[in-house]
Amino acid sequence: MKKLLISFILLLSVSAVYAQTSIQVQAHKVVSIDEQFNVTFVIEGAKPTDFSWEPGSDFDLVWGPQQGRSTSIQIVNGKRTESSQTTYSYILRPLKAGKFTLAQASAKIKGNEIYSNPHAIEVVSSGSSSGQSSQPSQNKSTGQQAQQGNISDSDLFLRLSLNRSEVVVGEPVVATVKLYQRVNVSGFEGVSFPSFNGFWSQEIEAPSNIEFHRETYDGQIYNAAVLRKFLLIPQHQGKIRIDPAELVCLVSVRVSSGGNSIFDGFFDEYRNVRKKVQTSPVTINVSPLPAGAPASFAGGVGEFTISASVSKDSLKTHEAASLVVTVTGKGNVSLLETPKVSFPPDMEVYDTKVTSNIAPGGMSGTRKYEYPFIPRSHGDFVIEPIKYSYYDVNQKKYVTLETKPIDLVVLKGNESGGSAAVISLESSQKDVKNLDSDIRYINVKDPLLSSKGHFLVGSGLFWVIASLLVATAVALWLLLRRMAARKADIAGTKNRKATKMAMKRLQLAGTFLKQNLYTAFYEELHKALLGFISDKLTIPVAELSKDRISEALKEGSVPEEYISTFIGILDACEFARYSPSTGNDAMAAHYAAAADVISAIDSSMKTKRSGSKSALLALLLMVVPFAAHAQEDAYVDSLWNAANTAYAEGQWEVAVSGYEMISDMGLESAALYCNTGNAYAKSGNVPLAILYYERALKLDPSYEDAAYNLQMMNARIQDRIDPVPEFFLTKWMKDISYLLDTDAWAIVALVLLGLTLAMFLLFLLAPSVAGRRTGFFTGLVFLVFLCFASGFSVSQKKAYMSADKAIVTRPVVSVKSSPSAEASKDLFILHEGTKVTVLDQVGTWNNISLADGRQGWLPAAAMERI
Repeated sequence: MKKLLISFILLLSVSAVYAQTSIQVQAHKVVSIDEQFNVTFVIEGAKPTDFSWEPGSDFDLVWGPQQGRSTSIQIVNGKRTESSQTTYSYILRPLKAGKFTLAQASAKIKGNEIYSNPHAIEVVSSGSSSGQSSQPSQNKSTGQQAQQGNISDSDLFLRLSLNRSEVVVGEPVVATVKLYQRVNVSGFEGVSFPSFNGFWSQEIEAPSNIEFHRETYDGQIYNAAVLRKFLLIPQHQGKIRIDPAELVCLVSVRVSSGGNSIFDGFFDEYRNVRKKVQTSPVTINVSPLPAGAPASFAGGVGEFTISASVSKDSLKTHEAASLVVTVTGKGNVSLLETPKVSFPPDMEVYDTKVTSNIAPGGMSGTRKYEYPFIPRSHGDFVIEPIKYSYYDVNQKKYVTLETKPIDLVVLKGNESGGSAAVISLESSQKDVKNLDSDIRYINVKDPLLSSKGHFLVGSGLFWVIASLLVATAVALWLLLRRMAARKADIAGTKNRKATKMAMKRLQLAGTFLKQNLYTAFYEELHKALLGFISDKLTIPVAELSKDRISEALKEGSVPEEYISTFIGILDACEFARYSPSTGNDAMAAHYAAAADVISAIDSSMKTKRSGSKSALLALLLMVVPFAAHAQEDAYVDSLWNAANTAYAEGQWEVAVSGYEMISDMGLESAALYCNTGNAYAKSGNVPLAILYYERALKLDPSYEDAAYNLQMMNARIQDRIDPVPEFFLTKWMKDISYLLDTDAWAIVALVLLGLTLAMFLLFLLAPSVAGRRTGFFTGLVFLVFLCFASGFSVSQKKAYMSADKAIVTRPVVSVKSSPSAEASKDLFILHEGTKVTVLDQVGTWNNISLADGRQGWLPAAAMERI
């Protein structure tokens, strides 16, 4: 321990030795060629050894060296401190005029050699001095003038100097007010400095104690003191005049007693003489800045650098942070304007705090701009590069600086109420409270999938069914009309009943046959045959003859054998009327032949008429479409069931993947879209949940679960947009249209088409006026309903096929005034989940409008079409 203490003491001693690293030099910087002056070398601390210095060939050593040493001891609060100083003094006289550097002095302190710093001295050839005095003595003429109260302007004057007189607007100028004197100034009064009109001005040096130092001016040596130093920045172009500064000096002059005694000098008196001095007017020529200044020009003139940083690279929503922009350089630092920073949307930016650190002299320094901000939305954001332009006076051009982009990650903060908190539907958008409610559960039934973009209305099946209904109505109208015509046709009735009447007459003839009434039998048989031909061919009995009967039957395509048999039976009947009986067997044979031939002729004539009916029936059968509903694909069923199971188990991402795989197969349904929206909602992806609920309602506006869940999701988004009120009739029509989906309205339209056709058939075929009136007006009502149902179905289909609605998917995005990120202004901010209408597209930008009518441009990547 003792060794350690000794080592520590030795280390302190060595440190004290090395603390004196050089020799200080005290001497005037300006002397006259006929003046003797002092040069003193000062060494602090331990006493040196082997001090050595030579004045050199430029100066003559008048006296020296004179060594001196002083020690100072202070005791403060019981603590004793001691300091010592060794000096070596010389008196020199210059040998010639010019600028010279004193030779270095050297010394040793405990074996370590130290040296003095170089010291420059200017020797002037004119100007009086007072030998070793610290200020010049007055020459004879000056003394005489002082005794008379007249102080020469060359012995006492005030001067305002500028570091430059040709500048541009905003370029700093340093103005220095100095007092030069070669008299004994004892005080001051009535000081007045310029107002510096046309300049921004700031005092950068205002000494409380005026200290004079030797200085040369116009080849003369003066004692000069800085009274004030100003930083001036011109605010406009042109020649700007600086008014004079004024000062009244109190000069102490000696008043001689007037005697010639050698003691008169001991009894001389001094009095103060007031001398008013002022600077000469000074003009600065200020040129304008060149045209074409960049938009980011902030008034800086000089040379600067810029940097930017944030207090936190990662923070949470509603957590405060700061962006600090630092501008450093030389020039008009105090007048630099605040840089323009483009913060990401939805960040609350507060008043900028500006701090400056200006170096002595005011020409250089640092200016910091602190931008406090609070992010209100989560996501990955980028603070775009900050551009800052200034005018470089050396290069005589504008220079634009640019910071690097700053990446900022904003995480979700702890929202009030936690994850279970939802926004009350009855309260304002900002009031948050806990509710015992949730989105409705997924649909686990058959999703009723169909091909994307397939609708009943306008499809081939729709037109086939409609055509079949019309064709059926036309066929019914033709059939009923034909039936009515047949009822009104007496001849046709007889034709159709000819065989039946003939058979009745044959029954009477059969009775006569059983009674063996020969004449009566043949007369009745003859009447039956002629009556049958008369009714069948629509020829009066009186006009019938065997030849006409044969011709008519041939025209009816009756075979020749039937005609011959018929004519033969007629001949037998006529022969029997005028001949004796041939017996009962002959009568029975004629009876059976008559019955057979009547049936044969009737059958031959019916076969011809039925050909056209068979052709029509075949045509109708060809119109009926073949419909077969294929079984649900087993793979789709497995995907649907697996996704529903994953949802029930809380595996939201797996459920989303399953539902979207079904959608990727080109299938869709309102239930599928609603289930997908539910999975996204449970996983916390509000914008995509809203997107799929909107798609479900676009496919089926009457889907209640999707409408309810969409309402809950819309309550969670930040933007509240009041839509432009719709005309009440338009709203009513939309509400009615949304009662059913497009396919349901198409089916209703087909049913109404059938009813309308039925009523018009009633109007055309009703036997009474009341029936026709009922059919007409009821048909008109059904026709009106048919138009509405068709219109609702078609309008929903058009709304689905149009892709003019979209959902904002980025957490926050700025709506621009034009389709450009650079040459546009931010109009307003939108958050994720907001619904917009796409009006137009230019490149990667979409022209959108809100429900309240506001319009702007958004990147297409910031939204997804419904």
